[in-house]
Amino acid sequence: MTAPAFIPFEAGERLDWLGLTRAFEAGHRLPRAEIADNFLYRGKDTLLNRAAWIDGLGLAVKSATIFPGNPERGRGIVNGGVTLYDDATGLLEAVVDFHLVTKWKTAGDSLLGALKLARPESREILIVGAGTVGHSLVEAYGAGFPGARFSVWNRTPDKAEAMASELGIDFAPDLEAAVAGADIISCATMSTTPVIRGDWLRAGQHLDLIGAYRPDMREADDTALQRARIFVDSFDTTLGHIGELKIPLESGAIGRGDVIADYYDSGAFRRTGVEEITLFKNGGGAHLDLMTSRYIHDNWNAA
Repeated sequence: MTAPAFIPFEAGERLDWLGLTRAFEAGHRLPRAEIADNFLYRGKDTLLNRAAWIDGLGLAVKSATIFPGNPERGRGIVNGGVTLYDDATGLLEAVVDFHLVTKWKTAGDSLLGALKLARPESREILIVGAGTVGHSLVEAYGAGFPGARFSVWNRTPDKAEAMASELGIDFAPDLEAAVAGADIISCATMSTTPVIRGDWLRAGQHLDLIGAYRPDMREADDTALQRARIFVDSFDTTLGHIGELKIPLESGAIGRGDVIADYYDSGAFRRTGVEEITLFKNGGGAHLDLMTSRYIHDNWNAA
């Protein structure tokens, strides 16, 4: 029996952002994923297990540990691992680096949403948030929108200036002005209160919301959702779980019918006019971890 592979972070050097979006589209043509999440807690420490099974693609379990005290130990807050299993036999095929899967899944998810919803001629891309995800978004969007010009805003300006200098992009000192000048706004923050105001948006823009993952987190206000046509990567992992949509749905600010489609409804998941504002909520469910892990594994084997 062949021993399971260990696929390190460096395997990302062989990957392709557009190739991943094609893998996502292929995965969504298969039967809808079965997914399950569970949490364990010890004080401020958390273990999150996310599992997915797609008939024809296999199984994956992504375990994430969130230990807020780790910086004092010289370690990152979020760590973990991903195990990938064969669909036919259930045998362990690979252990994939957690950070590799997370990087490509998160930014690739948003890229696919933008390729479907943003205007193809979009050239001004604003990244809101200067963290690890923000860096990955410049890579991903750069592959999907060649020739685009990037700018970055962050609540702590020196972090945005450092990212802009590192990547050779523009520093945006004023968020409202930067939003007004952008074709695509990609928001990856840890905010629990909206940082994007709907009154700032203009016709033809695409708003990509990544950061909120808990029921108490939001990055855009009610007006932004009310002015936009809303799409999600998965109804199952966003509507009842993430504050970005859960809060305005419960308050009545938007209705369930305002969330038009997820990736499983490819016919409805599209822009219908140059003037409309599109909004995509990146929920990043376990099924996308599975699709990403399978893409990484297949690429690793081919190489």
